[in-house]
Amino acid sequence: MNIDKAVMAFAGAMILLSVAIVYFISPWGLALTTFVGLNLLQASFTGFCPAAKIFGKLGFQPGNAFK
Repeated sequence: MNIDKAVMAFAGAMILLSVAIVYFISPWGLALTTFVGLNLLQASFTGFCPAAKIFGKLGFQPGNAFK
């Protein structure tokens, strides 16, 4: 798995987690969804993604978007 796929999988998991939080616990779980969405949006413009940096340090192979 490369960094690009890991970032997408992580973002998807965080969004599903936030849906579960909203359903079972509190509507404040939408804050997590908002944070993930804004982070994905800014990463698409700037190329900087903290999760990609972490996955790179963990030894994931570079992808096309994050190197």
